Amino acid sequence: MSTLWAFPGQGAQQPGMLHQLPDEPSVRACLAEASAALGEDVLALDSIQALASTRAVQLCLLIAGVACARLLAQRGHRPDYVAGLSIGAYAAAVTAESLEFTDAVRLVALRGELMQAAYPSGYGMTAILGLDLGQVERLIAQVHGPAQPVYLANINAESQVVVAGSVAGMTALAERARAAGAGAAKPLAVSVPSHCELLAAPAERLARAFAKVEVRRPGVRYLSGSSARLIVDADKLRDDLAYNMCRVVDWHSTLQTAVERGVRLHLEMPPGAVLSGLARRVFGAGAVVAFQGTRLDSLDALLSQAQGLDR
Repeated sequence: MSTLWAFPGQGAQQPGMLHQLPDEPSVRACLAEASAALGEDVLALDSIQALASTRAVQLCLLIAGVACARLLAQRGHRPDYVAGLSIGAYAAAVTAESLEFTDAVRLVALRGELMQAAYPSGYGMTAILGLDLGQVERLIAQVHGPAQPVYLANINAESQVVVAGSVAGMTALAERARAAGAGAAKPLAVSVPSHCELLAAPAERLARAFAKVEVRRPGVRYLSGSSARLIVDADKLRDDLAYNMCRVVDWHSTLQTAVERGVRLHLEMPPGAVLSGLARRVFGAGAVVAFQGTRLDSLDALLSQAQGLDR
């Protein structure tokens, strides 16, 4: 039974998320390595106050994902596929042995700084629930303009789409979405307009930093959360990571690709269980589990069983 380890994106962060990681030697070593790479104590990044910073949020998500992937690897487990939603792609790339963790830490710190500096206020993201992609795209066409830019950002499920842009644009679109029958229009805990052309310039700057870093061919099959395709070439993976901040996320198609390739066990890495909810709609009879809230011995048994079925 093939497995997918899925790494969540911004919005999944939780206060205390690094302090709540398993107290294991490999996890402590990961925290120490990240702290050394940044020259600061990363355990100071997960407070409520610190998580107001895009940089802190993205670093915490990277560190939590890599720490728990390393813990599972130390216990003898290895994924068949990895994928990450937005910033989660960096933890996926480290787990796929394509990117050194210290390089990922420095690049993610820069990524967060660039995104926050580009749009310090007045922008963000909003989830629209209960309308399909075509309906949301028509609403965007009605609302978008120079005074209130709003763009398609994420396709999370058949009836869950995320838009990004100015607060004015998202507010106008949310009003129209509710009038059109949307079940909800919820602002996300993201303070920048990710996954649209508004972040094209910061992405170009990040790409220049990426040019100085070694990126290797994935040692584990890597699914792009943007294109929903398997990436096997190092340069294409470099491009996928550098520019994913300004490209639409198609997580729904990414999950469908995983299922089509035979994946039947979806493991969501910490924090949270948002991706598990999305996966259950696609995986059907397959198994969906979140690392957070599951005992390590239970994860051991489930992953060992999956590996045994593949033999």
